[in-house]
Amino acid sequence: MNIILFDGQEWNNLRPLTLTKPIGELRIGILTFKERWEKLLGEKISYLTENYLSEKFPAKTENTNLFINPAYFPDDYLLNSILNLKQGESLWANENLIAANCSLKDFQSRNFSENLTKKSKIDILHIEHLWDLFTCNDHAIRFDFELITKGRKSQPISKTNGIVNPENIFLEEGAVVEFSVLNAKSGPVYIGKDAEVMEGGLIRGSFVLGEGAKLNMGSKIYPGTTIGPHCKVGGEVNNSILMGYSNKGHEGFLGNSVLGEWCNLGADTNNSNLKNNYSDIKIWDYNSKDYINTGLQFCGLMMGDYSKSAINTQFNTGTVVGISANIFDAGFPPKFIPSFSWGGSGNSPKFNLEKSYEAIAKMMERRKKILTDTEKKIIEHIFIELTEY
Repeated sequence: MNIILFDGQEWNNLRPLTLTKPIGELRIGILTFKERWEKLLGEKISYLTENYLSEKFPAKTENTNLFINPAYFPDDYLLNSILNLKQGESLWANENLIAANCSLKDFQSRNFSENLTKKSKIDILHIEHLWDLFTCNDHAIRFDFELITKGRKSQPISKTNGIVNPENIFLEEGAVVEFSVLNAKSGPVYIGKDAEVMEGGLIRGSFVLGEGAKLNMGSKIYPGTTIGPHCKVGGEVNNSILMGYSNKGHEGFLGNSVLGEWCNLGADTNNSNLKNNYSDIKIWDYNSKDYINTGLQFCGLMMGDYSKSAINTQFNTGTVVGISANIFDAGFPPKFIPSFSWGGSGNSPKFNLEKSYEAIAKMMERRKKILTDTEKKIIEHIFIELTEY
C-alpha cells in the first residue's frame, strides 16, 4: 500500500512549528510522526501538504493510497482500524478524518462527503494544539521506547554512573554517559546513537537524548523531555521538546516548551511557565490572530525554526515566536513575536531576507549542513506571502 501523511486543520493550529514543514516532520517522544508510522507500517511514506512546502516534501501517489492524518497518535486499535480499511472506506473521529483508502482524486473531492464511506468513529489521542506536543510527550516517549527497544539489548552503562531501574534505560551504539545520575523509576531514559551525557548530568525519566546530541556538564533534566538529534543543552529543562539541531547550551530554565529546529537560546535565557496568580495561560493563535486559552496552568515558550534569543532573555508564560526571529531588545519580549522580527519588541523592524539566509546558513554550516535553494524558497514564501506571521 502506498502511504501518504496528509496535513489537516491541525497544520494551521501547530504554526509556527509547521510553517516550514508538514506535521509529519515534527518530533514528539523519540521519533518524528513520519518515523513512527514508517516503523509501525514497514513502508516509506510521503506527504500531502501545503503547496509551498511540496517541492521539499512531495507526495508520491498511486491509483490507491492509504492517507493518514499524523496528528492522531497511533495505538493498537487505531493501527488495526487503519490497516483494515478497504478501498473507498475512511476512518473518522468527531467529524475529523483520520485515514482513508482511496485515490488522490477521491481524497481531494468534496471533503469526502460523497466519495468515501464513514466506517467508524473512535476516540484517540489527538495532537491538535501547540501545547499538546509537550503535554503528550511523556506518553509518546513511553510508546516509542517500547517500539524501538523491544527485543534489543542496551549498550553497557558505565559503572561511574548512579542508576535507578536500569531495565528502563537504553543506550544506543556510541552513546557516552559518565559520572551522571540516570533515574528511570518514573519513566524510561533513552540515549541515542553517538549522544553524550557529560559529567554531572542529573536525569529523571521519561527522557530522550537524540542521535549525536550532547547534554552539557551539570545539566538538570525533568520528566517528559526530548532533546532531539544534534542538539546541545545545558541548565535546567522540564517537560520540553527540542526538535533537532537546536541549542540551549548554558544555564537557564526551559519548561513546558517546544523549540523548532536550528534555534539558539543565549546564555541564561529563561522562560516563565506559571503565572503569578496561577490562572490559565493564553497563547497566540495564528487562526484567530488573537490569544486563546490553553486551559493549562503550566505553559512556556513555543519557538519556530531558525529563531534565536540573546543572553539573559526572559520569556513570559505562553510566549509564541515565529521563524527566523532575533530577540535581543531590553526588557520582557511580548508574548507574540512575529517571524523575522529583528529585536523582538512590539515595534521591531523586519529582518532582512538575505541576512536571514546568511545567519541560517552559518548555523547550519556548524553542523555540516547546507541551506538549500528549496529551503530558501520556503523561507521566502513565509517572508513575502505570510507577512502577518
